[in-house]
Amino acid sequence: MTSRIPRDSRLRLVRPRPLAAAPRAMNQQRSRRPAPRPPEGTPAPAELARMARSGLAGAARVARWADAALGPGGDSATADGKATLSDATAERAASDLNLTPAQVRADWDTARLAGLVEVHGDSARPGWRLRAWNRDDSAVLRGWVALFDAWSLAHPEPEDHEPAAVAEVVSAMPQVLSFLQLSAGPVPVEQLLDLLEQRVTELRTARCEIPYGPQPEPAAEPEPTDAPLAPLLDWALRALASVGALTYGDGQATLTPLGSWAVWVKLEQICVAAQSPAGNIEQSAEDMLRGCAQLRPNAARAEYRAWLAARPVGSAVTELLGAARGEDALLRGLAFEALRVVGAPAEPDVRAVLDEPTLRPYALLWLAEHDGTDPEDAHTVLTREEATWLWVDTAAAVADHGEAPLLVRHLESAVQPTVPMLLDEVRAVGHPRTVQVLVALAAAHPDPALAKAMRRAAFQVHTGGS
Repeated sequence: MTSRIPRDSRLRLVRPRPLAAAPRAMNQQRSRRPAPRPPEGTPAPAELARMARSGLAGAARVARWADAALGPGGDSATADGKATLSDATAERAASDLNLTPAQVRADWDTARLAGLVEVHGDSARPGWRLRAWNRDDSAVLRGWVALFDAWSLAHPEPEDHEPAAVAEVVSAMPQVLSFLQLSAGPVPVEQLLDLLEQRVTELRTARCEIPYGPQPEPAAEPEPTDAPLAPLLDWALRALASVGALTYGDGQATLTPLGSWAVWVKLEQICVAAQSPAGNIEQSAEDMLRGCAQLRPNAARAEYRAWLAARPVGSAVTELLGAARGEDALLRGLAFEALRVVGAPAEPDVRAVLDEPTLRPYALLWLAEHDGTDPEDAHTVLTREEATWLWVDTAAAVADHGEAPLLVRHLESAVQPTVPMLLDEVRAVGHPRTVQVLVALAAAHPDPALAKAMRRAAFQVHTGGS
């Protein structure tokens, strides 16, 4: 009795292209949008990274010491679960590194703010940036920008000022920094103080707080209550100088190359957020991804950038991974395309989903590309079973959102050299959409014999037969 499945020779496939996620199967073109250029005179990224490494050398040294001395089985790093270095640990580090305890504490705090160490309760562990510190300039620059964003925590705030006044100055400093960046040179502190006072006044006017209930009669000659802003400006400039964003002295301030570049990066993010091409900036991750499904790759990436720039990175990554866990395979692929735009900050969350079978193949490809593997070769990190599972998931996305010819062409991306082998492994992999994918392929394929084989395989999966 002969088999009803056609011979391998008749069904042999074209040697597959590298396996790709659903969006890449939906749209084969992957053109890149040119990145905006920083202002003329800005050092190259490699030079900026060298400056950042130099400025954070002490923090990196303490972080590496903590990695070696406080690893699994080591002593507790903190005394209170609030990332405060314990006295014993500070003394030990000072002795090992030939520093004073005060220097160790300062470098420790800088390492935390730059993401070189992470503190969880009473234990410390190296951050992902420390692992990539010597080989990844973008990781170094992101670490420095994280420190730049936290400038108000890097230098103790004045104790004799109202917290509300301090908060107003912190909120107003981006405009001061923008002015410094546009000036491209030294600016007198008096001029910065005038700008700060104007901005604080604008913030208070915009807040326009109207108290409820009966109010006391105003005094005939009300006493001025606004605290002078000069001491707070002095604190802010000293704090920004302490993180390497500017130089401050002789009655003037000047942005460093790193500080000027960081301000430009922040301004670009604001511009991108204000120019959401398809209007999805206020949507949830799932709705935004659905809105991007029909966009060309360049337009979709522009939309991802706009959506991401409008929200904190951590919550955006969490929301994208939540959308990826849904039933729509196309959104799963698009979510990881958006995570590629996020880049390195998404790495810990992507690694955390490696144990989820639905997301594991996508996460492995993302991590391979993030680690420098050519996208054309990233599929080699997948096992045969993972590659087959992803092939079915991609086929499900194409079947739901694409056209029949595209589904037929998707056969070329299978890792199996023949259709019988593909069908055997597809049935074994246990993807929940296997039956629907096989039925859709059978309906779309012009070869009657191949279509019949797929219908038979779909029936066997449906009935649990072999």
